[in-house]
Amino acid sequence: MRHPARLGVALAALALTAVSCSSSRESSGDRSAEKAASRTTTVTSCGRKLSFDEPPKRAVTLDQSATETLLELGLADHMAGTANLKTKIAKEYQDAYAKVPVLSPKILTGEQLRAATPDLVVASFDDLYAKDRVGTREELAELDLPSYVSAVECPKQNAPDKTPFDLLFDDYTNYGKIFDAEDRAEKLVDEQRAVVDKAAETAEQVEGEPTVVWFYSVYNGLPYVAGKGGLPSEMSRLVGAKNAFDDVDEEWPEVSWEQIADRDPDFIVIGDLSERGAPGDSAEEKLKMMREDAVVSKLTAVQKNRIIEVPGIEMDPSVRTTHTLRLLIEGMKDLGYAR
Repeated sequence: MRHPARLGVALAALALTAVSCSSSRESSGDRSAEKAASRTTTVTSCGRKLSFDEPPKRAVTLDQSATETLLELGLADHMAGTANLKTKIAKEYQDAYAKVPVLSPKILTGEQLRAATPDLVVASFDDLYAKDRVGTREELAELDLPSYVSAVECPKQNAPDKTPFDLLFDDYTNYGKIFDAEDRAEKLVDEQRAVVDKAAETAEQVEGEPTVVWFYSVYNGLPYVAGKGGLPSEMSRLVGAKNAFDDVDEEWPEVSWEQIADRDPDFIVIGDLSERGAPGDSAEEKLKMMREDAVVSKLTAVQKNRIIEVPGIEMDPSVRTTHTLRLLIEGMKDLGYAR
């Protein structure tokens, strides 16, 4: 989820040098133009075509979800840095993560990106490409530095008929092409699509259509919940539930406690972001806030503890999101909504 920008990093100049942007080109003496052309790989990322004559060797990821996806595909040796850690790296990626430089624990700046001399930048969210962050995608393109943003961020540009999971799997396929790791990418898609297909079977076991609020974070005392179009809505649909805020055309709208009470959800999914450290990030704090709120505390879902806790990062497009899909199914079974 993208919070309102809390830091205003002012860049004196975004002067990423062409020296740091080499993997999308072949040096003139390496091979003939005809041979290079035959090896060129092209993918489309949110309307922008990216071409590579060889796999990138110094990719930089701008957020944890992008980082863990590349690590899942075995690409640690192709990474020059990571940034923006929200929570602990999953256990299965910790050894590989230890090999990759952490350029910043927070949002990366243009200066930090320049110092890493990258040949590809990868992000899960398009707002990480901003003038007061690493620079816009247009600015990076002018410097011959390719930038990738998750297909989930721009469904209309990619394929309006695809689900968020389809778009997430498109990311895996594209990374496979870019890094010459197509077999690993195909295997990952097959494994995760099997989880999605299995989840769809749960819908047949659910009576009615229970409503759910996906509670991600708190900012200035107000909750952020899942709105329309994101993975939480899709996960809800897959298992026969309904996101209570599906009528809000925004992925993570800020709402009031009264609005949550008005929706009166059958159950609530709480995202845990304990390690991030901001007020209200932990699942325990969120539950405490709901139980202390004069209106929300009266909801049946709160009084009867119809709560499912999941890792907050897995509510966003992530290689780990299918794990939360499993937790959702297990939680609904425990609560009696599915057999």
